[in-house]
This record gives sequence, structure tokens and C-alpha cells, in this order.
Amino acid sequence: MTKRSEEISKYLNELFPDAHCELNYSKDYELLIAVMLSAQTTDKKVNKVTEVLFSKYPTLEDLKNAEYEDVKEIVNPLGLSKNKAKNVILIAKDLIERFNSTVPYTREELMSLSGVGRKTANVIMLELFNIPVMAVDTHVERVSKRLKIAKSSDSVLEVENKIYKQFKKEDLPLLHHQMIHFGRYMCKSQNPMCENCKLKDICSYKK
Repeated sequence: MTKRSEEISKYLNELFPDAHCELNYSKDYELLIAVMLSAQTTDKKVNKVTEVLFSKYPTLEDLKNAEYEDVKEIVNPLGLSKNKAKNVILIAKDLIERFNSTVPYTREELMSLSGVGRKTANVIMLELFNIPVMAVDTHVERVSKRLKIAKSSDSVLEVENKIYKQFKKEDLPLLHHQMIHFGRYMCKSQNPMCENCKLKDICSYKK
């Protein structure tokens, strides 16, 4: 770890010692679908939608056989409803037919599922299987670039790889949630709370 990453970890541990996933789920596949649905929307909106979705279709088999138009109507508040509805049904179908109704744990297998990209796969790996990876969403990317963990021009994959180099492997599952919480509640895209932040001296953000 660098001096910078130690300082960041110390402060995030102070702020969010118990940071955790804010998506609601009771079964592994529910988290997978919830993360897929969370693209370009908020966890709060996803939780409202999945409460309806998983109540109406309580099993993978039910989701596999669900009417596309009905699923589309349920997920409509999240945006991108055509693709998201299609992905819900295809994920259920693939999990049943290809993975014996279980969620796979390798990135390659996860990314073979409809609508599952690298970020979603990484979230599932760290959340369900405690595999030390970093899922770079908009919050993690913004925080990493403002705190000079990565350059402003870096791609999402470059940000991910730079985090691996600068932080302890075993800290990554918690760090992922801490960076999301920090980006969501303090280091916001608009009007970040810089005055109260102990990292402002190492931050590149200028008001």
C-alpha cells in the first residue's frame, strides 16, 4: 500500500466501517438480477422494483416463464426496460438450463449471461463469493480519479487495475462498498461535501 492508499483506507474505515450492499435480495440469483437492473439507476429504485418482481415471480422457473410484456411493465421505472426485461427472463433461463439453477462464480461464466458485464460480474464475485475483486461503477470511478488513485483519462479497467496495485487484496470487498458509500453520500458528482472531508488535501477536485 502507498501512503495515499493507507490514508484513504483509514478515513473510509472511520466513515463507513460496516459498509455493505444496499440492494435487497434473499437468494443469490435475486442479487444477480438486481445488479443487472441497477445500470443507470439507483439502488432505491431497484429495490422497489425487485420487491414487486420477486413477489410476483418467486422462483427462477417463474421468471423463466414470465410474460415479457409484464416484466417490462414492472421494470419500466428503471429505464432501459426493453433490454432489462429481456435480460431478466434470459438470465433465469440460462441459470436453469446451463448452471443447474445456481449462480456461477467465475467472471467468464457470469459474463456469458445476458446483460452481465464486467462490473456486474465483479459485484457478484465479491458479494456472493467474497472473491477479492473491485467492481468499478460511477461512484468508484469518480472517487478513484478525484483521489488520484487513477488518472482522469483512465478507462474503467485501468481504474480497476490501479486499485489492485494500491490496496490490500483482502480489503477489496469492504473497500468496494466504502468507495460507493463515499461517492454516494459525500464525494457526490455535484456539490461534494469537501469542507468536512479529511482527504481534501490529496484530492484533485476543485470547486
